[in-house]
Amino acid sequence: MTPELNPNFPEETTSDAWLTPADAGQDGDAQEPAEDGGEEGVVSEELALPEDLPPMDAMVAAVEEMTPVVVPETVPETETPALEDLVAQKTALEKDIAALQREKAQWYGQQFQQLQREMARLVEEGTRELGQRKAALEKEIEKLERRQERIQQEMRTTFAGASQELAIRVQGFKDYLVGSLQDLVSAADQLELGVGDSWESSSTHGDAIIENADPTPVVSFAEQGFSSQKRQIQALLEQYRTRPDYYGPPWQLRRTFEPVHAERIENWFFTLGGRGAILSLDSRLQNILVGSAAIAILNQLYGDRCRALILAATPERLGEWRRGLQDCLGISRSDFGPDRGIVLFESANALIQRAERLVGDRQMPLVLVDETEEQIDLALLQFPLLLAFAPSYQVGGSNYFS
Repeated sequence: MTPELNPNFPEETTSDAWLTPADAGQDGDAQEPAEDGGEEGVVSEELALPEDLPPMDAMVAAVEEMTPVVVPETVPETETPALEDLVAQKTALEKDIAALQREKAQWYGQQFQQLQREMARLVEEGTRELGQRKAALEKEIEKLERRQERIQQEMRTTFAGASQELAIRVQGFKDYLVGSLQDLVSAADQLELGVGDSWESSSTHGDAIIENADPTPVVSFAEQGFSSQKRQIQALLEQYRTRPDYYGPPWQLRRTFEPVHAERIENWFFTLGGRGAILSLDSRLQNILVGSAAIAILNQLYGDRCRALILAATPERLGEWRRGLQDCLGISRSDFGPDRGIVLFESANALIQRAERLVGDRQMPLVLVDETEEQIDLALLQFPLLLAFAPSYQVGGSNYFS
């Protein structure tokens, strides 16, 4: 760096600035002898003489004295306190900045921790609230389930028991009244209110009417005359066993038919002639399957003339028969009723009356008796088609038909 000149100092030439006192004394001595002419001539003579030169050491010392010496720049004493103040301010500012940065980092850390605590608290409160709501919902569900079970139990004991039994009894009484009125009307139509004939003529006329009337067809599948029906029945049983049609038309068997079921129905058709008791199977549903096969085959042979009459001891068992027949034959609830294809009876007397009216209307009643019937009324044997399911200890017994 080039040292700056201090304006407070007077300008000096380099030669003047670096003159030593010895030189100044020499100059003064030189000026002073100038006035004296005699001494000037002596100096000139000494310079002109080479022999008079000073020694080498003196010349080297003179040259060193004449060489300029660089003096380092010095700071004025007045500027030193200001510089120290600036340095102190800088140090203080750096300390303040570092302190602010530490405070900022600490504040961010505190805010983050507080945010974490708030989030944890909110999550805990939400979880607790959801747990309480879940517990409340579970309690409500348990209450509703218990209420549902209680209602179902009441329906089974009260509605399904007393109400259905009452409805069946009312329906049976209605059928009895309708049948009685029909019989009364038929009897009234046959009455002749004019002058009657004698007893002999009336009896002769009655015998003639009986002889001219068409006899009711007697169904007996065991006779040789029904060989064509036997082949058709066997073909239908083979179809039910090997090629079941689960989506066939109504009144046709829609369920799997096992060989044990085919054996039962063949025994009933060809050994018992369509009238008698067979050994009951393991469950009521299997008995219903065999009965459904009999209904389907007779429907193929005789069409709408065949009417199935079901006899069971309790409404619950009649309900099982209705549901099973609907499932096996693909029929609906509307197919059950007094004037429909299937009629349910709890009493044998009502069934007998209905079957007698069907025979009078030239229909073919098929009587199916549930296994719970311990004894069968002998009056049921007058009908050509009777299929009774009897327990093993009852089949072949003398007291089963009474």
